Amino acid sequence: MAGKELDPQRARAARDVVRQHPAMVLFVASPAIVAAGLVWWLAGAGWAIVLLIAAAVIGGVAVLRKR
Repeated sequence: MAGKELDPQRARAARDVVRQHPAMVLFVASPAIVAAGLVWWLAGAGWAIVLLIAAAVIGGVAVLRKR
């Protein structure tokens, strides 16, 4: 595979998993959601948004590196 492009077949498979098992995706994402809720309560909405963006970026990097 040239470069670090996302394989279209893997992208479709990931999309299908999310469509078929939304509860599983929510379960996997729940620690980040709970952490964002706690940060929102303790430090404010801005920091919670920053935390969610950071979690999404770190998760994306982790998924792309597991090839």
